Amino acid sequence: MFWKKKPKIEVFVRHCNFSEVSQHKNRLSGFSRQKCYENFLSNLDKKRVNVTFLLDTFHSGDKHFVLDQTDFPVIEIKEGTETGSFLRLLDHVVSLKLDPETIIYFLEDDYLHREGWIDVLLEGFTIPEASYVTLFDHRDKYFHPLYKELTSKIFHTASCHWRTTPSTTNTYAMKYQTLMQHLPIHREFSLNRKISADHEKFLELGRQGALLISSIPGWSTHVELNLASPCFDWELFFQKKPAVLR
Repeated sequence: MFWKKKPKIEVFVRHCNFSEVSQHKNRLSGFSRQKCYENFLSNLDKKRVNVTFLLDTFHSGDKHFVLDQTDFPVIEIKEGTETGSFLRLLDHVVSLKLDPETIIYFLEDDYLHREGWIDVLLEGFTIPEASYVTLFDHRDKYFHPLYKELTSKIFHTASCHWRTTPSTTNTYAMKYQTLMQHLPIHREFSLNRKISADHEKFLELGRQGALLISSIPGWSTHVELNLASPCFDWELFFQKKPAVLR
């Protein structure tokens, strides 16, 4: 049965005790997943956002910090791979049978968010053409040879501009009805792999007519030293100082 009242944003955050696919990444100074988690909670408005944590405990370790909170449910799974946890996430979200207009936000555990990200995310969905929204302004789109000839359509909302972009990571938002429409594609690019082929997935979604937009500047970032969203000093979050636009 679908909800009768206006639904909240539903955020699904994937955590694990150990990530083989990300252990090699070059991180911003002071990085820790717990600090990313604390940043996320510090900018959260529970009146507008529901959160579910999926914790992959395949690799043993100390008690995970998400288990210290009691405000939101934690679903423990045992997969051991990025793709396994993502496919379990899809299964769980599909089983919820949410209102078609519900905004679903898939979030990985190594992202930071600026204050006000909720408002900006909601603004992204006021753009009629947008099927998928990311708050991560991919730095590689500005320097990688693959994107030398990249062109984008530009939109604006009250808080920022937006650009069309060909792909993003496995952190993105969409309406529930969009997820259900494209569910076979989301599954296809994670099945029988260790790492989801997110770039290829979004290229295929684009071929199917889905439009992905990213905010400029970014209101979130994947915490990689050379790929973080530009125009913002994200390391200030790890120094426990308020971050400001440069």
